[in-house]
Amino acid sequence: MLISWMGIGIGCAVWGRMGITKLVLDVLKTLRGSTIIDVAHKLLEVDGVSRISIKVDEVGVEVVVLTITIEGTDIDFDGVKSVLEGMGAVVHSVDEVAATRDGGI
Repeated sequence: MLISWMGIGIGCAVWGRMGITKLVLDVLKTLRGSTIIDVAHKLLEVDGVSRISIKVDEVGVEVVVLTITIEGTDIDFDGVKSVLEGMGAVVHSVDEVAATRDGGI
């Protein structure tokens, strides 16, 4: 699987299948609407996700800045982005990625 985000390739087709096991995301979310507990519950429904940690880094007038750490096996990054966007949030940056090749460590 070759994953691309904002024009940056994550993965390598030459090495074969790459399973994302950890993502650390810098996320901007509107203050209105869903809580971070709601966001955590929805993210746990994404394929490959088994653990979520959400930290509030900053609270502004209309937005909150979050660090979201996602752990699992073969995490569906597009699914993560879709859930976040559906809850009024946007991925500002991917700050850390951990992955395994062919499901091994």
